Amino acid sequence: MTLSPTLYDTSSIAPRAALRPDAEPPVKHVCVVGGGTAGWMTALLLANSAYGARLQVTVIESPQVGIIGVGEGSTPWMRGFFEGLGIEEAEWMPACNATYKAGITFDRWSTRPGFERYFHPFGSMLDNLTMNQFVQNVHARLDGADVHAHPDRFFIAHRLANECKAPRPQHSFPFDVWYGYHFDAVLLGAFLHRKAVERGMRHVPRHVVSVRQDERGDITALQLEGEETLAADFFVDCTGFASLLIGKALGTPFVPFADNLFNDAAVAMPTPLDGPIMTQTVSTAMNHGWAWKIPLTERYGNGYVYSNKFCTPDQAETELRAHLGLLDADTPARHLKMRVGRVSHSWNRNCVANGLAQGFIEPLEATALLFVQRTATMLVAALEQGDLGEDAQRRFNDTVNAQFEGTRDYIVSHYKTNSRSDTEYWRANAANTQLSDSLVQLLRTWMAQKPLVPGLKKREFGHAYPIVSWYCLLAGMGVFPDAADLRPPTPKQARYSLAAIDNLIERSAMNYPDHRALLQDIPPRVKEETLQVYMW
Repeated sequence: MTLSPTLYDTSSIAPRAALRPDAEPPVKHVCVVGGGTAGWMTALLLANSAYGARLQVTVIESPQVGIIGVGEGSTPWMRGFFEGLGIEEAEWMPACNATYKAGITFDRWSTRPGFERYFHPFGSMLDNLTMNQFVQNVHARLDGADVHAHPDRFFIAHRLANECKAPRPQHSFPFDVWYGYHFDAVLLGAFLHRKAVERGMRHVPRHVVSVRQDERGDITALQLEGEETLAADFFVDCTGFASLLIGKALGTPFVPFADNLFNDAAVAMPTPLDGPIMTQTVSTAMNHGWAWKIPLTERYGNGYVYSNKFCTPDQAETELRAHLGLLDADTPARHLKMRVGRVSHSWNRNCVANGLAQGFIEPLEATALLFVQRTATMLVAALEQGDLGEDAQRRFNDTVNAQFEGTRDYIVSHYKTNSRSDTEYWRANAANTQLSDSLVQLLRTWMAQKPLVPGLKKREFGHAYPIVSWYCLLAGMGVFPDAADLRPPTPKQARYSLAAIDNLIERSAMNYPDHRALLQDIPPRVKEETLQVYMW
């Protein structure tokens, strides 16, 4: 019995079409340009379409171009990616130094007493027993009642992460946690490459010199180094920030998010990991951005995401080294630049952009591979429906753009609601007025002490993230009336027993194993019927 929670909106993804056994795809040959995690994920999902071998998939990967690879985290939807391809965790996780992820801790983003640190949980079936109490306590505190409304106490994912337990229960305890992963991005790309080749996919390790187009502007072929030409019917641009097809060849405009997401660079370096392995990403607020800490099996991936407008790369590296206790160490640092935003339309003519070529939002919520997975899944659905016309393209682009905008709003909310005032960076984020109408409406609703639930359910605001995420963010940051202004709760407002919630979560957590111990012997996932459980 497994959980299928709606952590992200998937209503716009078309269902897989029921194809005749002899149905022919609307295009015969799809060429994925660029490897890495994005390219190989896309290729594997295309090759796994209902057309099977009738849809030819080729991956061109330049041996001259490296990939951006640091310790990375995923959303829970990556679990579905591997399950859909029939790849067991026991196979891919050890190959990628991967660990389980139950959620994200945000440390020092808020200075409000009692709310300096909070945990954003991934959903679980058990949340259906505690979520209502959390939401009702939040509403009561917004109304001025002195009740407990910090999210950490209400969700089992926080208990598992805090105790370094894996979010996979014993088989005798059928209450699923919808977890994500941490992994080495370079190793993951290499693993997916091997799986694709094993499954008969064509791989061309060549550098693309130029792009050929017909009189209408459609891409017809790629000129490869060495005078070779590769033609295809449809192309997927996974060339990263270079954006060789969607940007340079097709001239698709880029829509920057710099006005409301200030971070545009990062510096990364590893540190050793001994002892227990936590099941959480930790995001710690720094002077000019935030630092990530991601546990792999034998090391931590660390980095500092910051804004060049407020500090230099050298200053960022020095601050990160001080944070990690590496000021006098010779540990090498990698400096990365980020292009935050999206292309105006991901599907342009006979090309779909995916990965960094499509767009990028800073990694605060680890959504990069979610966008890759969703985009590839939507492309497969369009191919299986046999509709590549203008209406299909418009629906596709509207859906992708809405996901980018919704995710941007959610991440902007972390910065907008911060209460730090120690640096100009944090003051500028709190004073930022470049917010979408949707986000303005959501924040006004909260500050007016009104429930968000009706507006979120009606999709009036807060697109792309569920109720639990918005409530954990705003409550976790302590966006409530000042403690001095709170009054004793009424009997109705104080009707929930925190001791009962503690007891439920504490006893439930006993059914989840030590993280490191499970990683040493990962059991196969038992395929059982999915229990559809209503998730907030």
